[in-house]
Amino acid sequence: MAQPYEERNSAAKTRRQQEDQRRMEFRRAIEDRFELRQLQAEIGDFPDITHWQAAPAASRRSAQPAR
Repeated sequence: MAQPYEERNSAAKTRRQQEDQRRMEFRRAIEDRFELRQLQAEIGDFPDITHWQAAPAASRRSAQPAR
């Protein structure tokens, strides 16, 4: 039996949303990696500041903005 149009449309919309979400997660991971490499290059001249290299990019983003 064929599915009604609304069900097919809803399933396609859900699938597209999931694909978009996966693409955005992948893009964020690439951007985080780029930012980390850029930060490491910037502080590479200062070997005393090695503790920054251990901090993941995600923890920097989770900080609450000042109000």
